[in-house]
Amino acid sequence: MLRSLTTSMGIVSVAPTQTVVYLVPRYPPSISTYLYASSLTKAKTIHQPTQSYVHSKSVESTSQLVPFPLLTNGNYTACTIPWRFPSDDPSIPTPTELSWINLLLNTIPTFKKHAENDTSVPDAANKAENFAQRYARILEDFKKDPASQGRPLDILILCRLREQVLREQGFRDIFKKIKDVENANAISLFQNVVHLNDAIEDEGKRLENLVRGIFAGNIFDLGATQLAEVFSRDGVSFSTTCQNLVPRPWIIDDLETFRIAWSKKSWKKVIIFVDNSGADVILGILPFARELLRRGSQVILAANDLPSINDVTYSDLIEIIPKLKDEEGRLTGVSTSNLLIANSGNDLPVIDLTRVSQELAYLANDVDLVILEGMGRGIETNLYAQFKCDSLKIGMVKHPEVAEFLGSRLYDCVIKYDEV
Repeated sequence: MLRSLTTSMGIVSVAPTQTVVYLVPRYPPSISTYLYASSLTKAKTIHQPTQSYVHSKSVESTSQLVPFPLLTNGNYTACTIPWRFPSDDPSIPTPTELSWINLLLNTIPTFKKHAENDTSVPDAANKAENFAQRYARILEDFKKDPASQGRPLDILILCRLREQVLREQGFRDIFKKIKDVENANAISLFQNVVHLNDAIEDEGKRLENLVRGIFAGNIFDLGATQLAEVFSRDGVSFSTTCQNLVPRPWIIDDLETFRIAWSKKSWKKVIIFVDNSGADVILGILPFARELLRRGSQVILAANDLPSINDVTYSDLIEIIPKLKDEEGRLTGVSTSNLLIANSGNDLPVIDLTRVSQELAYLANDVDLVILEGMGRGIETNLYAQFKCDSLKIGMVKHPEVAEFLGSRLYDCVIKYDEV
């Protein structure tokens, strides 16, 4: 595949110059079939993006998704938590299926509230009510017949259906207003967070502080009902959260192993699958990415193609990064010439790594460290994914269902490092 690199404002993006078609379907046919059969007024084709943006400039892109080339496990399964086993009666929902269906049901009021306030959609209040009723009906139907998909239920299916129903009603980014506010707040704190990190002379302690910053930032998650209520009420202090993380050892705690690797290795090329907007990406991931840049790594931030909950998107990052630069166009003194922003092709708060954009698959060449950040990408999915290079899964446990599976505390932390 031939590619050309274009640079602008110190950030590098990849623009395809030749289209290569992979026969990989983007959406499981069973989902479209279910939507049609569930008496929604009109079944629509799920949106397939046909363009990506490089600094607001349109470039050619295909809608086909491909397997992430660094996966090494031929039996790769995206979802971490098994919801049922072969011995389970397919016509009766398992306790795990019921708990996750109820979890998604409990998020509907939050989604409805933000949809009602989406001024970009005409008649938003009625359309938000339609969304709430339709999605609730789908989930209730699954309680009666969990086998209606023709395949076992999982978090990918339930999240994809939620996004589909929202988009059918015309909603594209119902959390945009709160994302904008949180991004602005985090941008105002970025310099201070970086200076505090730089003031730590001991490399190992500085790394731990950066890791704790990732955990603190990752708590900003509007997909977790309790956290959504906290944010809507009074917000969460980043510095306070850093100080008040659950004490170590965390439920999966490979920090010491990662610290040793950090001191001995120089990863030349790193992909980070980023998670949420606001403090998560700006105060958690970007200071960590900046440290990697300072160490000589090329860093690729892989973000969602389309909005989902308060996840940061590719287009969001294109707007955020320039606002963080100093007068010399650097991230507080560190060059961004090796910072790349990639469209992952994903449109969910979880990710199936057999379906990423061709651009990201191309960029994965020669990567020697893959980082999956956040509960959705690094815990609920891909916790046990194996790669051909070193990998780090890092995130906070924010759902009781995940805590129960791991045997952890709520708001416990996961840092899982696998070395090749």
